[in-house]
This record gives sequence, structure tokens and C-alpha cells, in this order.
Amino acid sequence: MKRLSPWAWVPTLYTAEGLPYVVVMTVAVVLFKNLGLDNTDVALYTSWLYLPWVIKPFWSPLVDVLKTKRWWIVAMQLLVGASMAGVAMTIPADGSVRYCLAFFWLMAFSSATHDIAADGYYMIELDENQQSLFVGIRSTFYRIATLVGQGAIVALGGWLEAVFKTPVKAWTYTFFAVSALFLLFCLYHAFVLPDPEKADGSASKRERQDIGEVMRNILTTFVSFFQKPSIGIALAFMLLYRLPEALLVKICPMFLLDPVEQGGLGLSTLDLGFAQGTVGVIGLTLGGILGGVVVAAHGFKRWLWPMVLSITLPDAVYIFLAYFQPDSLLLTSACIGIEQFGYGFGFTAYMLYMLYFARGSFKTAHYAFCTGFMALSMMLPGMVSGWLQENLNYLNFFILAMALTLVTFAVTALVKVDPEFGKKKSEKAI
Repeated sequence: MKRLSPWAWVPTLYTAEGLPYVVVMTVAVVLFKNLGLDNTDVALYTSWLYLPWVIKPFWSPLVDVLKTKRWWIVAMQLLVGASMAGVAMTIPADGSVRYCLAFFWLMAFSSATHDIAADGYYMIELDENQQSLFVGIRSTFYRIATLVGQGAIVALGGWLEAVFKTPVKAWTYTFFAVSALFLLFCLYHAFVLPDPEKADGSASKRERQDIGEVMRNILTTFVSFFQKPSIGIALAFMLLYRLPEALLVKICPMFLLDPVEQGGLGLSTLDLGFAQGTVGVIGLTLGGILGGVVVAAHGFKRWLWPMVLSITLPDAVYIFLAYFQPDSLLLTSACIGIEQFGYGFGFTAYMLYMLYFARGSFKTAHYAFCTGFMALSMMLPGMVSGWLQENLNYLNFFILAMALTLVTFAVTALVKVDPEFGKKKSEKAI
């Protein structure tokens, strides 16, 4: 049977993978802020939504055992679309926050499961040459999903607020629109995606697998992860390298939206979509691309400390913004773009260290555990960030975040990496 070109499904699949994550982690913050929740509650509630990505390594093997990856992709896209419609329908209801959170939880678990299935599908449907060819394509469309989520969706909500003069109706229509988009993804992939597991007979083999044996294998890989050399240093790095960013990520959108008299910048939701969701995401993307290029040329170790400086020092732009409270959207956008470019460049070091630490036996499973700790590193500080901000005010909160960059320097000083790791000429050996 003739195989469909990956161009027919790789771009749409990875757009569909990135979009619900951005909706859960970023758009939800803006929604709840516009619905009148205080910063403490917004940060706490939305930080809890990281949990599915923290624990997804523990149920990822079940995705292989129970159904084909194609089935999981289509089913999870249907659930994500339905959960977005659920958010839309409950925004106008009494007790809307409680019901919206329930649907966001469904969206988060569905999205995390979709991530597992989509990445696995990519590896079994494409041969090694195609995987290498399309790795940049999948990353690009994941970033496009981020741009759509933080930029276009937030801007749509802001534009509808101006039209309807009420955030409730604006966000109801916005989530109905995103739900319709996602259901189109579901229908498209239901017809377009090939089923390689059914074609090669692996589906019938999977049905004969013993779930008990699968769970024992999970336990074995979990124990072996904590037996790796320098595990304490690795965990400290994975949990604390991004501590300042973990505090900032939930607070910055609320800082930009809050009125000037409350210490914010008083941007409209539409302006937020431009400043953070468009300029910021472009800066983040360019920083990430540059980080990959320089490491490929010179190796991870040579660029580790420049990346640490890049992910920490630009955080000072928020001290500047909170102190002077400029009313220029272009100046604010430029500051956010600089900070996000630095974060994108510096985050490369974090991703490469996880790959470095996961090497050896069970490297795929160990990398999955690393990504769980990566999500946990954002979840725990995010839960208290709103409470800290409301007790300190915005300016002092940003000063605290800047002071905590010393933690990033401290944990980086502890790690040791091979000078050749990351260079192009060493890829085959690695």
C-alpha cells in the first residue's frame, strides 16, 4: 500500500500537539484573570495543570499496550476539542471557575496522552532518514502552535472583548472557535493518518502483551533512573535551573494586564496577544534556533555558561517595566522580546543536559522521567508565585525573581559534561 507523504500529517499533527498545551498553560491564565480571579488563585489553579505532564511517563507504556497510537491520537484530539467546548459552555454559568477547571484538567490529561501517542507515531511511521528530515518541520509547527495560542487566540479574545464589552461572552465565543478548529484536526487525522501498527501486525502482538509485565518494566526503569551517577546534582539542576522563569511565567501576563494603579502596565488583552504572544514567541523561537546552531558548532560545554547568563540576566527587564511602567506598547514588546530571546537561548542548555543525563540503558524512558521533572520544576514555584506577588507587589516580586537567578548559577556550577557532547562530529558516537 502506498504511504502518504509525511507532509500531509506532520505539520497538522504537531500543531495539534502544541495548541492545547498553550491553551492550558497560558490562555487559561488570561481567561481566569479576565474573569476576575486574583493572582494567587490564578497562579495556583493553573500551575496544578502541569501535573499530567509531570506524571505522564508512568502511563505512557499503557498507550502502547491498550490501543494503536493512531487510535490514541484521534481519540485524544476528540477529547481535547470536547473539553474546549466544555470550557466555552461553562464560562457563563454560575460557579464557572470550578467547571472550567474541570474541563481544563480533562484537556491537560488528553493533551499529555496525545503527546505520548504523537511522538511514538512519528517514530514508527517514519524511517530514520525521514525522522531526521522532518524533525525541524515538527519543531517549527509546534512553535507555530505556540504563536497561535499565545498570540492569535489571546488576541481574538481581546478583540471580542472590545466588540461585546464583556469578557464572558468574548471568551465563550473564543473557546467555541478553538474547539471547532480542534475537531477539524480530529476529523482530518481520522481520515488521513496511516495505521502502521495494523499494517505490520504489531497491533495483534500488542494485544497479547501482559500489562503486569509492562508495569514491572516501568518500575525497573524508574529504579534504574535513581541509580544513575550524580542523580542528586541532576535533580537539583532539573528542578532549579529555571526557578526564576517558573515564578515569572504565571505572573508576567497578569502584570501586563493589571492597571497602572495596581503596579501593572494596563495593557488590553489584544495588546497582550501582540506583546507576549507574538513578539515574545518570535524571540523565544529565534533564541532556541540560535542555541542549537552554536552548540552544534562548538559543543554544549563551551556554551553552557553563556546560556546561563542568557536565561537569567534578561529577567531584569521586568524590574525596568515595573519601576517605570512605560505606556509604549513597542517598548514593552521589545523588552519582552529580549527576555524571551534570552530564555529561548538559555533553555537549550536545559534540554541538552536532559539528553546528556539520559544516555545509556533505558535512555528513552529516562528522558521521559527527565521531562516529568522539567514539568515539576515549573509546577511547584508557579503554585506559590501568585501569593508571593500579592504580598510583595510587582516590583519587589521581580527583584526577588532576579535575586533567585543566583540559584541557577549555583546548580549549574555543580554539573559536569563531556566537552564533545552536542558537536555535530560527535553525533554518531553519542
